Amino acid sequence: MLTVLATSQAQEPSADASAGFSYDAAFSRNIGWVTPEEQQSLRGKRVAIAGMGGVGGIHAVTLARLGIGAFSVADFDHFDIVNFNRQIGATVSTLQEPKVSVMAEQVRNINPEVDLRAFPDGVTDENIDAFLEGVDMFVDGFDFFVLGMRRKVFAKCRELGIPAVTAAPLGMGTAYLCFTPDGMSFEDYFQFEGEDELHQYFKFLLGLAPSALHRHSLVDTSQLNLKEERGPSTAAGCQLAAGVVGAQAIKLLLGRGPLKPAPWYHHFDAYEGKFVTKRLPSGNGNFFQKLRLKKTMQQFT
Repeated sequence: MLTVLATSQAQEPSADASAGFSYDAAFSRNIGWVTPEEQQSLRGKRVAIAGMGGVGGIHAVTLARLGIGAFSVADFDHFDIVNFNRQIGATVSTLQEPKVSVMAEQVRNINPEVDLRAFPDGVTDENIDAFLEGVDMFVDGFDFFVLGMRRKVFAKCRELGIPAVTAAPLGMGTAYLCFTPDGMSFEDYFQFEGEDELHQYFKFLLGLAPSALHRHSLVDTSQLNLKEERGPSTAAGCQLAAGVVGAQAIKLLLGRGPLKPAPWYHHFDAYEGKFVTKRLPSGNGNFFQKLRLKKTMQQFT
């Protein structure tokens, strides 16, 4: 069953809550980094975000504060106490509350005029078309271990000509990739086809961050176990991921450059004080990348 919560339902802020709101005033401090005309252009853009947890929630808030006027957001999960270390919507008052509802409310409290479509069942085979309808940009907020639906959404984005960004919080940094309709595809870059689930996890991790700047910050390697689908994370990494997604949104939605889409990868680590941006020809099919994958799998399996 396809379930969508639209802005016309009870979650929409009351007239009193919206009283005195002015879009132009609310986002006037963006002017200078964007022109007044570009700000109005952002007001008319729709961004789809899959996942409202670690990175997805802060993506939504960051992009809302940029003045983007429409969102499609999806998540089937509820906030739990283990989310407190990194998820912007996770608080004592939101325990066991639906993530999508909590974050939708936060976005509407930033911009009561926002056109927001909420998908409380997450992204599914049944609602993927509705989720991406009228979307100008897709932002990947899926849990790291959700690869099946992630692959389907990126493939659908390519089919529909929608640019897509994935930014992973790695330690106290972030690694990110942009996929444009005329550039290298998500599948061609990561090359998951024919691999078992565990190999896909390693390919995803290594494809996101071939430079592995974060490896020296991991003081307890036992906490990273892809076979058991668990790994550590930090709020710093999530917030940095949202920052780079916001910057890429400006470029993609306003047609600004320069933009380096895949097979270019980008990795910033605030703890190490390093930034790497390099082109990885053939993605995970690259000879040296295959060697990295083999070495990493030997270390962590």
